[in-house]
Amino acid sequence: MTKRQTLSLTALAMIAFAANSLLCRLALMHTAIDPASFTAVRVIAGAVTLALIIMLRGGRVSANGSWASGLALFVYAAAFSFAYVSLSAATGALLLFGAVQVTMITVGLWHGERLSLRKLTGLGLAFGGLVTLLLPGLSAPSLASAVLMLAAGLAWGIYSLRAKGATDPTAVTAGNFLRAVPFAAVLTLLMWPSLKTDHAGILLAIASGALASGLGYAIWYAALPGLRATSAATVQLCVPVITALGGIVLLGEPLGLRLMMTSIVILGGIALVVAK
Repeated sequence: MTKRQTLSLTALAMIAFAANSLLCRLALMHTAIDPASFTAVRVIAGAVTLALIIMLRGGRVSANGSWASGLALFVYAAAFSFAYVSLSAATGALLLFGAVQVTMITVGLWHGERLSLRKLTGLGLAFGGLVTLLLPGLSAPSLASAVLMLAAGLAWGIYSLRAKGATDPTAVTAGNFLRAVPFAAVLTLLMWPSLKTDHAGILLAIASGALASGLGYAIWYAALPGLRATSAATVQLCVPVITALGGIVLLGEPLGLRLMMTSIVILGGIALVVAK
C-alpha cells in the first residue's frame, strides 16, 4: 500500500469516527428515536455490515471475537447513545476520546510501563483538562451525561485493549458486534415502554452502524499496517476536532471558550504522552 493510500484511508476512518457522534446527536435531537432503539439498530447494522465484509473475504464471523469483548462493545454503544441525549457532539467526542486514551495509558502504567517526565506531564494535563471541563458552571455539561460518556470511553478503552494484537482485527470486530446484538436486544426489552422510533431516526442509526462503525472500522484496520503505533494513536487526536467542526456546521452547536480551552489542554496532554 502506498503512503497516499494509507493517508486517504486514515482520513476516511477519522471522518467515520467523528460521524458516529454527529449522527447520534442528530438523531436524538431531530428525530423521535430513543437512545435504546438507536443503540440496537446501530449494533445490528454494524454486525450485518461487518459480517458481509468477512463473508465476501471467505471467512466465518462466528469463529472470531468473544462474549466479554461483545459486552464491552455493547456497554460503549449504549452509554454513548444515552450520553448524547444532552451532550453536544463536540463535548461528547472530547470526553469519549479523553476517557479512552486515559484508560489505555492507565492500564499500561498498571502493567509496569514507565513514563518520562514529559509523558507524566501530558497525563496530568489530560486529567486536569477533563476535570476542568466537568467543573460546575454555566457551560459545564450535564454531569449524568458526562459520566455516561466517560463510562463509554472506559468500555471502549477496555475493548481496544482486549483486541490488541489480534491477527485479523476486522474479523474479530465482526464477531464482537454479532455478540453485542443479544445485549442490545435485552436493553430494548427492558426499555420497551419508552421505545420510540421513526424512519429518519432508524436511517441515521443504520448509517451510524453500517457506515461510521462497520465500514469505518474496516477502513481503519486496512490503514493500520501502514502507520506506526505512535502515529496511529496521535492521528486520532483529530477526531474531536472534526466532530466539533461538524457540530458547528451541521448541527449549529456553539464552540464555547471553556470547551475550546479544555480541548487544547486535553488533546495537547495526550499528544505529549503518545508522541515519541
